[in-house]
Amino acid sequence: MGDDWELKICCMGAGYVGGADDGGDREDVPEDIGDGGGSVEEADRRVELGQSADLRARARRGGQGRARAGEPGVLDGHRGRDRGGRRGVHLGEHADEDVGIGAGRAANVKNCELCARTIASVATSDKIVVEKSTVPVRTSDAVRSVLEHGAKPGVKFQVLSNPEFLAEGTAVPDLEAPPRVLLGSLQTPEGIAACQVMVDVYAKWVPKEKILTTNLWSSELSKLVANAMLAQRVSSVNSISALCEATGADISEISRSCGTDPRIGPKFLQASVGFGGSCFQKDILNLVYLCESYGLTECAEYWNWVVKMNDYQKSRFAKNVVRTMFNTITGKKIALLGFAFKKDTGDTRETAAAFVCKDFVDEMAKVHVYDPQVTREVMMQEFKYTLNLTETTQPGFSDLIVTETDPYAAAAGAHALCIVTEWDEFKTLDYQKLYDSMAKPAFVFDGRNIVDPKKLKDIGFQVYMIGKPAA
Repeated sequence: MGDDWELKICCMGAGYVGGADDGGDREDVPEDIGDGGGSVEEADRRVELGQSADLRARARRGGQGRARAGEPGVLDGHRGRDRGGRRGVHLGEHADEDVGIGAGRAANVKNCELCARTIASVATSDKIVVEKSTVPVRTSDAVRSVLEHGAKPGVKFQVLSNPEFLAEGTAVPDLEAPPRVLLGSLQTPEGIAACQVMVDVYAKWVPKEKILTTNLWSSELSKLVANAMLAQRVSSVNSISALCEATGADISEISRSCGTDPRIGPKFLQASVGFGGSCFQKDILNLVYLCESYGLTECAEYWNWVVKMNDYQKSRFAKNVVRTMFNTITGKKIALLGFAFKKDTGDTRETAAAFVCKDFVDEMAKVHVYDPQVTREVMMQEFKYTLNLTETTQPGFSDLIVTETDPYAAAAGAHALCIVTEWDEFKTLDYQKLYDSMAKPAFVFDGRNIVDPKKLKDIGFQVYMIGKPAA
Protein backbone atom coordinates (compact mmCIF):
# COMPACT_ATOMS: atom_id res chain seq x y z
CA MET A 1 0.00 0.00 0.00
CA GLY A 2 1.63 3.25 -1.14
CA ASP A 3 1.47 6.77 0.17
CA ASP A 4 -1.13 7.86 -2.40
CA TRP A 5 -4.00 5.70 -1.21
CA GLU A 6 -7.18 7.13 0.21
CA LEU A 7 -9.76 5.33 2.30
CA LYS A 8 -12.85 6.74 3.99
CA ILE A 9 -14.91 5.40 6.84
CA CYS A 10 -18.12 6.06 8.69
CA CYS A 11 -18.80 4.48 12.07
CA MET A 12 -22.49 3.66 12.16
CA GLY A 13 -23.15 3.93 15.86
CA ALA A 14 -21.58 6.35 18.34
CA GLY A 15 -21.61 4.41 21.57
CA TYR A 16 -18.60 3.04 23.44
CA VAL A 17 -17.24 1.41 20.29
CA GLY A 18 -18.24 3.81 17.51
CA GLY A 19 -17.65 6.94 19.55
CA ALA A 20 -14.22 5.86 20.75
CA ASP A 21 -13.17 4.40 17.41
CA ASP A 22 -14.01 7.57 15.51
CA GLY A 23 -13.55 10.22 18.17
CA GLY A 24 -10.69 9.22 20.40
CA ASP A 25 -7.85 11.67 20.82
CA ARG A 26 -5.14 9.25 19.76
CA GLU A 27 -2.04 11.26 18.96
CA ASP A 28 0.00 8.18 18.03
CA VAL A 29 -2.37 7.32 15.17
CA PRO A 30 -1.09 8.84 11.91
CA GLU A 31 -3.22 11.52 10.33
CA ASP A 32 -2.44 10.42 6.76
CA ILE A 33 -4.95 7.56 6.85
CA GLY A 34 -7.46 9.61 4.92
CA ASP A 35 -9.47 12.79 4.76
CA GLY A 36 -12.99 11.86 5.77
CA GLY A 37 -14.87 9.92 8.33
CA GLY A 38 -17.33 10.41 11.13
CA SER A 39 -19.84 8.62 13.28
CA VAL A 40 -23.59 8.96 13.21
CA GLU A 41 -26.39 7.68 15.38
CA GLU A 42 -30.12 8.34 15.59
CA ALA A 43 -31.54 10.04 18.65
CA ASP A 44 -33.51 6.93 19.54
CA ARG A 45 -30.29 4.88 19.35
CA ARG A 46 -31.28 3.21 16.07
CA VAL A 47 -28.57 3.73 13.50
CA GLU A 48 -29.69 4.41 9.96
CA LEU A 49 -27.21 6.80 8.37
CA GLY A 50 -24.26 5.52 6.40
CA GLN A 51 -21.02 6.22 4.60
CA SER A 52 -20.37 8.84 1.89
CA ALA A 53 -20.22 12.61 1.93
CA ASP A 54 -23.93 13.21 1.40
CA LEU A 55 -24.86 11.03 4.36
CA ARG A 56 -22.29 12.66 6.59
CA ALA A 57 -23.78 16.01 5.65
CA ARG A 58 -27.25 14.70 6.55
CA ALA A 59 -25.88 13.54 9.87
CA ARG A 60 -24.39 16.95 10.63
CA ARG A 61 -27.63 18.71 9.74
CA GLY A 62 -29.45 16.36 12.08
CA GLY A 63 -26.99 17.10 14.86
CA GLN A 64 -26.10 13.45 15.30
CA GLY A 65 -22.42 13.62 14.35
CA ARG A 66 -21.08 13.51 17.87
CA ALA A 67 -20.13 10.88 20.40
CA ARG A 68 -22.82 9.88 22.86
CA ALA A 69 -20.72 7.79 25.20
CA GLY A 70 -19.14 9.36 28.27
CA GLU A 71 -15.75 7.80 27.63
CA PRO A 72 -12.48 9.50 28.67
CA GLY A 73 -10.73 10.95 25.62
CA VAL A 74 -13.66 10.57 23.24
CA LEU A 75 -15.38 13.94 23.25
CA ASP A 76 -12.11 15.88 23.01
CA GLY A 77 -11.24 13.80 20.01
CA HIS A 78 -14.51 14.71 18.31
CA ARG A 79 -13.96 18.40 18.93
CA GLY A 80 -10.37 18.15 17.67
CA ARG A 81 -8.93 16.45 14.66
CA ASP A 82 -10.68 13.59 12.89
CA ARG A 83 -8.81 10.36 12.61
CA GLY A 84 -9.79 10.35 8.99
CA GLY A 85 -11.25 7.62 7.05
CA ARG A 86 -10.94 4.26 5.58
CA ARG A 87 -12.95 3.00 2.71
CA GLY A 88 -15.55 1.10 4.61
CA VAL A 89 -18.40 1.12 7.05
CA HIS A 90 -18.31 -0.10 10.66
CA LEU A 91 -21.61 -1.49 11.87
CA GLY A 92 -22.52 -0.43 15.40
CA GLU A 93 -24.13 -1.82 18.50
CA HIS A 94 -27.12 -4.09 18.97
CA ALA A 95 -29.46 -4.93 21.81
CA ASP A 96 -31.10 -8.14 22.96
CA GLU A 97 -34.39 -9.46 21.70
CA ASP A 98 -37.13 -8.20 24.03
CA VAL A 99 -39.95 -10.25 22.55
CA GLY A 100 -40.49 -13.29 20.41
CA ILE A 101 -38.25 -16.31 19.88
CA GLY A 102 -35.13 -16.10 22.03
CA ALA A 103 -36.43 -13.13 24.05
CA GLY A 104 -33.85 -11.98 26.59
CA ARG A 105 -31.12 -14.18 25.13
CA ALA A 106 -30.89 -13.93 21.35
CA ALA A 107 -29.09 -10.89 19.97
CA ASN A 108 -31.29 -8.40 18.19
CA VAL A 109 -29.38 -7.59 15.00
CA LYS A 110 -32.07 -5.44 13.41
CA ASN A 111 -29.76 -2.41 13.51
CA CYS A 112 -27.12 -4.30 11.56
CA GLU A 113 -29.77 -5.12 8.98
CA LEU A 114 -30.92 -1.47 8.87
CA CYS A 115 -27.34 -0.38 8.33
CA ALA A 116 -26.86 -2.91 5.54
CA ARG A 117 -30.05 -1.81 3.77
CA THR A 118 -29.01 1.84 3.98
CA ILE A 119 -25.52 1.10 2.68
CA ALA A 120 -26.92 -0.90 -0.23
CA SER A 121 -29.32 1.89 -1.12
CA VAL A 122 -26.69 4.63 -1.31
CA ALA A 123 -23.44 2.94 -2.30
CA THR A 124 -22.37 3.70 -5.88
CA SER A 125 -19.01 1.93 -5.73
CA ASP A 126 -17.54 -1.18 -4.15
CA LYS A 127 -17.43 -1.12 -0.35
CA ILE A 128 -15.89 -3.04 2.50
CA VAL A 129 -18.42 -3.42 5.32
CA VAL A 130 -16.93 -4.19 8.72
CA GLU A 131 -18.86 -5.69 11.65
CA LYS A 132 -17.58 -4.15 14.88
CA SER A 133 -20.47 -5.21 17.07
CA THR A 134 -20.60 -8.42 19.04
CA VAL A 135 -22.93 -10.46 16.86
CA PRO A 136 -24.08 -14.09 16.63
CA VAL A 137 -22.11 -16.45 14.45
CA ARG A 138 -23.02 -16.11 10.76
CA THR A 139 -24.58 -12.66 11.12
CA SER A 140 -22.29 -11.69 8.25
CA ASP A 141 -24.30 -14.06 6.03
CA ALA A 142 -27.42 -11.98 6.68
CA VAL A 143 -25.57 -8.69 6.18
CA ARG A 144 -24.03 -9.91 2.94
CA SER A 145 -27.39 -11.17 1.66
CA VAL A 146 -29.06 -7.81 2.33
CA LEU A 147 -26.21 -5.95 0.66
CA GLU A 148 -26.15 -8.16 -2.41
CA HIS A 149 -29.90 -8.07 -2.97
CA GLY A 150 -30.10 -4.30 -2.51
CA ALA A 151 -26.94 -3.34 -4.39
CA LYS A 152 -26.95 -1.07 -7.41
CA PRO A 153 -25.80 -2.69 -10.65
CA GLY A 154 -22.09 -3.39 -10.64
CA VAL A 155 -21.57 -2.57 -6.96
CA LYS A 156 -19.91 -5.30 -4.91
CA PHE A 157 -19.46 -5.67 -1.17
CA GLN A 158 -17.08 -7.56 1.07
CA VAL A 159 -18.14 -8.16 4.68
CA LEU A 160 -15.48 -8.43 7.38
CA SER A 161 -15.74 -9.22 11.07
CA ASN A 162 -13.61 -7.01 13.32
CA PRO A 163 -14.96 -7.32 16.88
CA GLU A 164 -13.84 -4.69 19.34
CA PHE A 165 -12.25 -5.79 22.60
CA LEU A 166 -12.76 -2.59 24.55
CA ALA A 167 -13.30 -2.10 28.26
CA GLU A 168 -15.46 0.82 29.33
CA GLY A 169 -13.44 3.50 31.04
CA THR A 170 -10.30 2.57 29.08
CA ALA A 171 -11.73 2.43 25.54
CA VAL A 172 -9.34 4.94 24.00
CA PRO A 173 -6.15 3.40 25.48
CA ASP A 174 -7.45 -0.01 24.42
CA LEU A 175 -7.69 1.31 20.86
CA GLU A 176 -4.30 2.99 21.00
CA ALA A 177 -2.48 -0.13 22.14
CA PRO A 178 -4.70 -3.19 21.67
CA PRO A 179 -3.40 -6.57 22.83
CA ARG A 180 -4.70 -7.94 19.54
CA VAL A 181 -6.78 -6.96 16.54
CA LEU A 182 -9.01 -9.67 15.11
CA LEU A 183 -10.13 -9.63 11.47
CA GLY A 184 -12.30 -12.30 9.88
CA SER A 185 -13.16 -12.64 6.22
CA LEU A 186 -14.45 -15.09 3.68
CA GLN A 187 -11.56 -17.27 2.57
CA THR A 188 -11.93 -16.22 -1.04
CA PRO A 189 -9.46 -14.10 -3.03
CA GLU A 190 -11.82 -11.12 -2.77
CA GLY A 191 -12.41 -11.65 0.95
CA ILE A 192 -8.73 -12.06 1.73
CA ALA A 193 -7.91 -8.92 -0.29
CA ALA A 194 -10.52 -6.91 1.65
CA CYS A 195 -9.11 -8.22 4.90
CA GLN A 196 -5.64 -7.11 3.84
CA VAL A 197 -6.93 -3.56 3.37
CA MET A 198 -7.93 -3.45 7.02
CA VAL A 199 -4.70 -5.17 8.08
CA ASP A 200 -2.76 -2.38 6.36
CA VAL A 201 -4.88 0.26 8.10
CA TYR A 202 -4.29 -1.20 11.56
CA ALA A 203 -0.60 -1.73 10.79
CA LYS A 204 -0.26 2.06 10.78
CA TRP A 205 -0.13 1.91 14.58
CA VAL A 206 -0.55 -1.72 15.66
CA PRO A 207 2.37 -4.18 15.39
CA LYS A 208 1.60 -6.73 12.69
CA GLU A 209 2.19 -9.65 15.02
CA LYS A 210 -0.83 -8.45 17.03
CA ILE A 211 -3.14 -8.46 14.00
CA LEU A 212 -4.87 -11.84 13.77
CA THR A 213 -6.77 -12.99 10.69
CA THR A 214 -9.35 -15.79 10.71
CA ASN A 215 -12.39 -16.90 8.79
CA LEU A 216 -15.61 -14.96 9.35
CA TRP A 217 -17.23 -17.43 11.69
CA SER A 218 -14.22 -17.77 13.99
CA SER A 219 -13.99 -14.00 14.35
CA GLU A 220 -17.68 -13.58 15.15
CA LEU A 221 -17.65 -16.37 17.73
CA SER A 222 -14.34 -15.32 19.33
CA LYS A 223 -15.81 -12.16 20.87
CA LEU A 224 -18.71 -14.05 22.47
CA VAL A 225 -16.33 -16.66 23.83
CA ALA A 226 -13.85 -14.08 25.16
CA ASN A 227 -16.54 -12.30 27.19
CA ALA A 228 -18.03 -15.59 28.35
CA MET A 229 -14.67 -16.81 29.62
CA LEU A 230 -13.97 -13.57 31.47
CA ALA A 231 -17.38 -13.73 33.13
CA GLN A 232 -16.75 -17.38 33.92
CA ARG A 233 -13.66 -16.43 35.91
CA VAL A 234 -15.65 -13.87 37.91
CA SER A 235 -18.40 -16.36 38.70
CA SER A 236 -15.85 -19.04 39.55
CA VAL A 237 -14.05 -16.91 42.11
CA ASN A 238 -17.37 -15.63 43.50
CA SER A 239 -18.53 -19.19 44.04
CA ILE A 240 -15.37 -19.84 46.05
CA SER A 241 -15.94 -16.64 48.04
CA ALA A 242 -19.08 -18.21 49.51
CA LEU A 243 -17.07 -21.26 50.51
CA CYS A 244 -14.41 -19.03 52.07
CA GLU A 245 -16.99 -17.29 54.23
CA ALA A 246 -18.28 -20.67 55.40
CA THR A 247 -14.84 -22.09 56.22
CA GLY A 248 -12.84 -19.07 57.40
CA ALA A 249 -10.56 -19.00 54.37
CA ASP A 250 -9.68 -15.66 52.71
CA ILE A 251 -10.65 -15.25 49.05
CA SER A 252 -7.88 -12.67 48.47
CA GLU A 253 -5.29 -15.21 49.55
CA ILE A 254 -6.92 -17.87 47.39
CA SER A 255 -6.91 -15.51 44.37
CA ARG A 256 -3.29 -14.56 44.94
CA SER A 257 -2.26 -18.18 45.30
CA CYS A 258 -4.08 -19.27 42.15
CA GLY A 259 -3.18 -16.14 40.20
CA THR A 260 0.56 -16.72 40.56
CA ASP A 261 0.15 -19.92 38.58
CA PRO A 262 1.18 -18.83 35.06
CA ARG A 263 -1.41 -21.16 33.59
CA ILE A 264 -4.15 -19.21 35.38
CA GLY A 265 -2.91 -15.64 35.81
CA PRO A 266 -4.25 -13.01 38.23
CA LYS A 267 -6.77 -11.10 36.13
CA PHE A 268 -10.52 -11.30 36.81
CA LEU A 269 -9.96 -13.24 40.03
CA GLN A 270 -11.20 -10.49 42.36
CA ALA A 271 -14.31 -11.52 44.28
CA SER A 272 -17.15 -9.02 44.24
CA VAL A 273 -20.89 -8.48 44.57
CA GLY A 274 -21.17 -9.64 40.94
CA PHE A 275 -20.43 -8.52 37.40
CA GLY A 276 -22.58 -6.11 35.43
CA GLY A 277 -22.30 -4.10 32.26
CA SER A 278 -23.77 -4.42 28.81
CA CYS A 279 -21.58 -7.27 27.59
CA PHE A 280 -21.01 -10.21 29.90
CA GLN A 281 -24.54 -11.40 30.62
CA LYS A 282 -25.80 -10.46 27.16
CA ASP A 283 -23.03 -12.35 25.41
CA ILE A 284 -23.27 -15.41 27.64
CA LEU A 285 -27.02 -15.66 27.11
CA ASN A 286 -26.46 -15.24 23.39
CA LEU A 287 -23.96 -18.09 23.57
CA VAL A 288 -26.48 -20.18 25.51
CA TYR A 289 -29.12 -19.52 22.86
CA LEU A 290 -26.72 -20.45 20.07
CA CYS A 291 -25.83 -23.72 21.81
CA GLU A 292 -29.51 -24.54 22.27
CA SER A 293 -30.22 -23.68 18.63
CA TYR A 294 -27.67 -26.27 17.53
CA GLY A 295 -28.96 -28.88 19.98
CA LEU A 296 -25.97 -28.58 22.34
CA THR A 297 -28.02 -28.74 25.54
CA GLU A 298 -25.19 -29.60 27.92
CA CYS A 299 -23.03 -26.77 26.55
CA ALA A 300 -25.93 -24.34 26.96
CA GLU A 301 -26.51 -25.44 30.55
CA TYR A 302 -22.81 -25.07 31.38
CA TRP A 303 -22.64 -21.45 30.26
CA ASN A 304 -26.03 -20.58 31.72
CA TRP A 305 -24.68 -21.45 35.16
CA VAL A 306 -22.18 -18.61 34.86
CA VAL A 307 -25.15 -16.22 34.83
CA LYS A 308 -26.98 -18.12 37.57
CA MET A 309 -23.92 -17.91 39.82
CA ASN A 310 -23.74 -14.17 39.23
CA ASP A 311 -27.41 -13.80 40.18
CA TYR A 312 -26.74 -15.89 43.29
CA GLN A 313 -23.86 -13.65 44.33
CA LYS A 314 -25.93 -10.46 44.08
CA SER A 315 -28.75 -12.04 46.04
CA ARG A 316 -26.34 -13.50 48.60
CA PHE A 317 -24.87 -10.06 49.27
CA ALA A 318 -28.28 -8.51 49.95
CA LYS A 319 -29.41 -11.44 52.12
CA ASN A 320 -26.24 -11.19 54.18
CA VAL A 321 -27.00 -7.52 54.89
CA VAL A 322 -30.48 -8.40 56.13
CA ARG A 323 -29.33 -11.38 58.17
CA THR A 324 -26.46 -9.46 59.80
CA MET A 325 -28.64 -6.50 60.72
CA PHE A 326 -30.78 -8.61 63.02
CA ASN A 327 -32.89 -10.10 60.20
CA THR A 328 -34.67 -6.87 59.36
CA ILE A 329 -33.85 -3.65 57.53
CA THR A 330 -37.44 -2.41 57.37
CA GLY A 331 -37.44 1.35 57.93
CA LYS A 332 -33.65 1.44 58.28
CA LYS A 333 -31.45 3.77 56.24
CA ILE A 334 -28.89 2.06 54.04
CA ALA A 335 -26.18 4.11 52.34
CA LEU A 336 -25.27 2.63 48.97
CA LEU A 337 -21.88 3.82 47.72
CA GLY A 338 -21.74 3.47 43.94
CA PHE A 339 -24.29 2.60 41.31
CA ALA A 340 -22.29 2.26 38.06
CA PHE A 341 -21.44 -1.32 37.19
CA LYS A 342 -17.73 -0.53 37.68
CA LYS A 343 -15.53 2.47 38.40
CA ASP A 344 -14.55 5.10 35.83
CA THR A 345 -17.80 4.90 33.90
CA GLY A 346 -21.34 6.18 34.25
CA ASP A 347 -22.76 3.03 32.68
CA THR A 348 -25.41 1.34 34.81
CA ARG A 349 -26.53 -1.44 32.48
CA GLU A 350 -27.07 -4.68 34.43
CA THR A 351 -25.27 -3.12 37.40
CA ALA A 352 -25.26 -5.24 40.54
CA ALA A 353 -26.27 -2.13 42.49
CA ALA A 354 -29.73 -2.10 40.90
CA PHE A 355 -30.41 -5.67 42.00
CA VAL A 356 -29.15 -4.99 45.53
CA CYS A 357 -31.32 -1.85 45.70
CA LYS A 358 -34.39 -3.81 44.64
CA ASP A 359 -33.81 -6.39 47.35
CA PHE A 360 -33.48 -3.61 49.92
CA VAL A 361 -36.62 -1.86 48.66
CA ASP A 362 -38.51 -5.15 48.86
CA GLU A 363 -37.53 -5.18 52.53
CA MET A 364 -38.86 -1.57 52.84
CA ALA A 365 -35.45 -0.10 53.65
CA LYS A 366 -34.65 3.51 52.83
CA VAL A 367 -31.77 3.45 50.36
CA HIS A 368 -29.62 6.57 49.95
CA VAL A 369 -27.37 6.26 46.89
CA TYR A 370 -24.24 8.18 46.03
CA ASP A 371 -22.32 7.73 42.78
CA PRO A 372 -19.94 10.37 41.37
CA GLN A 373 -21.14 9.90 37.78
CA VAL A 374 -24.65 8.43 37.82
CA THR A 375 -27.70 10.70 37.97
CA ARG A 376 -31.06 9.83 39.50
CA GLU A 377 -32.64 9.84 36.05
CA VAL A 378 -30.20 7.20 34.82
CA MET A 379 -30.78 5.11 37.95
CA MET A 380 -34.53 5.17 37.43
CA GLN A 381 -34.12 4.20 33.78
CA GLU A 382 -32.06 1.19 34.82
CA PHE A 383 -34.63 0.13 37.43
CA LYS A 384 -37.35 0.31 34.80
CA TYR A 385 -35.50 -1.33 31.93
CA THR A 386 -33.72 -4.15 33.74
CA LEU A 387 -35.98 -4.83 36.72
CA ASN A 388 -39.35 -3.44 35.64
CA LEU A 389 -39.30 -1.44 38.85
CA THR A 390 -41.43 1.71 38.67
CA GLU A 391 -44.05 3.53 40.69
CA THR A 392 -46.66 1.61 38.70
CA THR A 393 -45.24 -1.83 39.39
CA GLN A 394 -44.27 -1.04 42.99
CA PRO A 395 -46.02 2.02 44.44
CA GLY A 396 -43.84 4.01 46.82
CA PHE A 397 -40.65 2.65 45.28
CA SER A 398 -39.20 6.03 44.27
CA ASP A 399 -39.70 7.41 47.77
CA LEU A 400 -37.47 4.65 49.15
CA ILE A 401 -34.60 5.54 46.77
CA VAL A 402 -32.88 8.82 47.60
CA THR A 403 -29.94 10.12 45.55
CA GLU A 404 -27.25 12.08 47.35
CA THR A 405 -24.56 14.44 46.06
CA ASP A 406 -21.83 13.29 48.45
CA PRO A 407 -21.11 10.14 50.46
CA TYR A 408 -21.27 11.86 53.82
CA ALA A 409 -24.86 12.96 53.25
CA ALA A 410 -25.71 9.42 52.22
CA ALA A 411 -24.18 8.04 55.40
CA ALA A 412 -25.65 10.53 57.87
CA GLY A 413 -28.01 8.61 60.16
CA ALA A 414 -27.54 5.39 58.16
CA HIS A 415 -27.42 2.00 59.82
CA ALA A 416 -25.09 0.55 57.18
CA LEU A 417 -22.74 1.43 54.32
CA CYS A 418 -22.78 -0.86 51.31
CA ILE A 419 -19.95 -0.42 48.80
CA VAL A 420 -21.08 -1.79 45.45
CA THR A 421 -18.83 0.08 42.99
CA GLU A 422 -15.05 0.20 43.42
CA TRP A 423 -14.61 3.94 42.92
CA ASP A 424 -11.13 4.99 44.08
CA GLU A 425 -12.57 7.81 46.20
CA PHE A 426 -14.28 5.26 48.44
CA LYS A 427 -10.86 4.00 49.55
CA THR A 428 -9.90 7.38 50.99
CA LEU A 429 -13.13 8.55 52.62
CA ASP A 430 -12.97 9.84 56.20
CA TYR A 431 -14.47 6.73 57.75
CA GLN A 432 -14.21 8.19 61.26
CA LYS A 433 -16.44 11.05 60.12
CA LEU A 434 -18.81 8.58 58.48
CA TYR A 435 -18.93 6.45 61.62
CA ASP A 436 -19.62 9.40 63.87
CA SER A 437 -22.64 10.40 61.77
CA MET A 438 -24.21 6.93 61.59
CA ALA A 439 -26.65 5.03 63.78
CA LYS A 440 -25.06 2.42 66.05
CA PRO A 441 -24.09 -0.32 65.68
CA ALA A 442 -22.70 0.83 62.34
CA PHE A 443 -22.09 -1.75 59.63
CA VAL A 444 -19.94 -1.74 56.49
CA PHE A 445 -20.62 -4.29 53.77
CA ASP A 446 -17.83 -4.06 51.22
CA GLY A 447 -18.97 -5.68 47.99
CA ARG A 448 -15.67 -4.86 46.26
CA ASN A 449 -13.10 -5.63 48.99
CA ILE A 450 -11.47 -2.19 48.71
CA VAL A 451 -11.39 -1.00 52.35
CA ASP A 452 -9.06 -2.00 55.16
CA PRO A 453 -11.31 -4.02 57.50
CA LYS A 454 -8.94 -3.75 60.46
CA LYS A 455 -8.85 0.06 60.34
CA LEU A 456 -12.62 0.23 60.09
CA LYS A 457 -13.03 -2.23 62.95
CA ASP A 458 -10.71 -0.12 65.10
CA ILE A 459 -12.97 2.87 64.41
CA GLY A 460 -15.96 0.86 65.63
CA PHE A 461 -17.56 -0.54 62.49
CA GLN A 462 -18.76 -4.09 62.11
CA VAL A 463 -17.20 -4.98 58.76
CA TYR A 464 -18.22 -7.67 56.27
CA MET A 465 -16.21 -8.34 53.13
CA ILE A 466 -16.75 -10.71 50.23
CA GLY A 467 -15.09 -14.07 50.89
CA LYS A 468 -13.35 -13.02 54.10
CA PRO A 469 -13.89 -13.74 57.81
CA ALA A 470 -16.06 -11.11 59.50
CA ALA A 471 -14.10 -8.29 61.18
